[in-house]
Amino acid sequence: MSRVHDEQALGLAGLFQAAALVEQIATRGMVAQNSLETSVYSIMQLNPESSEDIFGGKEELAYNLHLGLQNLRDLVEKPRAEHNKDVIRYALSMMHLERKLSADPEMMKTVGQRLSQVSEQARYFNSEDQEATDNPSAYCHPNVIANIANLYQDTISSFSFRIQVTGDPRHLQNSENAAKIRALLLAGIRSAMLWRQKGGKRWHLLFFKSRLRPSLRKLLDQ
Repeated sequence: MSRVHDEQALGLAGLFQAAALVEQIATRGMVAQNSLETSVYSIMQLNPESSEDIFGGKEELAYNLHLGLQNLRDLVEKPRAEHNKDVIRYALSMMHLERKLSADPEMMKTVGQRLSQVSEQARYFNSEDQEATDNPSAYCHPNVIANIANLYQDTISSFSFRIQVTGDPRHLQNSENAAKIRALLLAGIRSAMLWRQKGGKRWHLLFFKSRLRPSLRKLLDQ
């Protein structure tokens, strides 16, 4: 089993988890906290020692990325008619935005600088615990989420291509939900970047699904 395929599967699982969480917030107004924490935490991992560390470490992957792994397995195993079209649309759209971001060095620099500031803010809000920023929950303080959302608006939202999130207006008009959605879109872009850096290409999703199956089984069984 190829290590590269495992890392590609990780990137896709992170991407599809972010997409599924966006869909859940938009339609239900709520998500599982551990899934949200994992996705937001992944944004802040700018220099991880391994791909697994982006999502909390190898031992926790099956739990932390459960939603993303399940959605990715559905994509690989189920007939197209059973797929959640919005989740797939969000995922493909985040892939597109990642390519635009990666092609803009100045914006990449700005995003990195702003994320460093957000990391310091998370440390402030968890000042009672010096190791708090090693804990995914440290980044889910409403003020931290709001700052990540502002970062998304100031950078990614300046592209002409926009992701149209659809759902229940009651949930979409809630300011905290809107901030979470923007933060999750950035999380999805971060995972798309991992996937692309490990050799992933969009057309692989159509023709190389068989390569994903062994990695998915391995990750789900950990």
